[in-house]
Amino acid sequence: MPVKLTIGAAISAPLLAVAAVAAIAGAIVAGSDSSTTSICTAGFGQASAHIGNLSPVQLGNAQIIAEVGVGMGVPAPGETIAIATALQESGLQNLNYGDRDSLGLFQQRPSQGWGNPAQILTPTFAAQQFYSRLLQVPGWRSMSTTGAAQAVQRSGFPGAYAKWQDEAAALAMTFTGGLKCSPEDSSDVTVAAVAANLAGYHIPAGVPAPIVAAISFALAQLGKPYVWGGTGPAGWDCSGLMMMAYRAAGVTIPRGSIAQSTVGVPVYDTQQLRPGDLLFVPGSDGTVSAPGHVGMYLGQGMLVEAPHTGLKVQLSPMAGYWRENLVAIRRAIQ
Repeated sequence: MPVKLTIGAAISAPLLAVAAVAAIAGAIVAGSDSSTTSICTAGFGQASAHIGNLSPVQLGNAQIIAEVGVGMGVPAPGETIAIATALQESGLQNLNYGDRDSLGLFQQRPSQGWGNPAQILTPTFAAQQFYSRLLQVPGWRSMSTTGAAQAVQRSGFPGAYAKWQDEAAALAMTFTGGLKCSPEDSSDVTVAAVAANLAGYHIPAGVPAPIVAAISFALAQLGKPYVWGGTGPAGWDCSGLMMMAYRAAGVTIPRGSIAQSTVGVPVYDTQQLRPGDLLFVPGSDGTVSAPGHVGMYLGQGMLVEAPHTGLKVQLSPMAGYWRENLVAIRRAIQ
């Protein structure tokens, strides 16, 4: 049974500055479409590449691919090659269809030994499979992006990967820590990126790819209205948002906040909080032992939540309400 916790973790930004983020994000969303696509212009060396026309879901998939590469110790330019391949094969969409039996981000085929359909449709697994085969290609690091990608994919259109080189390189640099986006990088950024950057937030390096996917999904919902019983895409309640964010990561958790407060393993010390952990408070209709409200910890003293009727999905500080009322923390993914 969840117990009352005393929060001892230090908050990395002043309370008023962080609390203002929710209001700023709401104001931005009120006049913007949260499906706006371009996120930033990424500069590297003397050249630059524009990360354009990508949805939050596509950006999340690119980040998963990059994080898997880093986790496997794949050296550059492996992440660029992988992202360029997924841009060509699926448009960074986790497709459940394709030519013959092709599926997923890389359009891998079960009949060709890439895994079963459920595995291929799990982005982390698909990326691992791509990298595993790339690393077996002799001299792949000295090849062009097209040459290396074709050695793995054996596509009927072997020259098609080249056009994604700059965009893939910019994405790889962004998500492997070589580059960080900021609001001034572009006049056409997503609402999620604006709100997160105004709060000084970025997903920390080393966060497991499934957690990156869950956080990216949740941030992409910023500014959408609270709807009781809502499971998206137009509106959300607190537990509906958490359930669907984890579903985007390939993880199934229960629907309601009370049931969610029993998933995974408990975390008793707030100094051990990790991004992706679920935070619980009694809320307006719950109790200490049966919490009625849930949010997702992001790191840096912040969380994302769908608060209540009349408000929108927002970033909130751990300080204040959450610090004083926290009754449980659960870690759904180890």
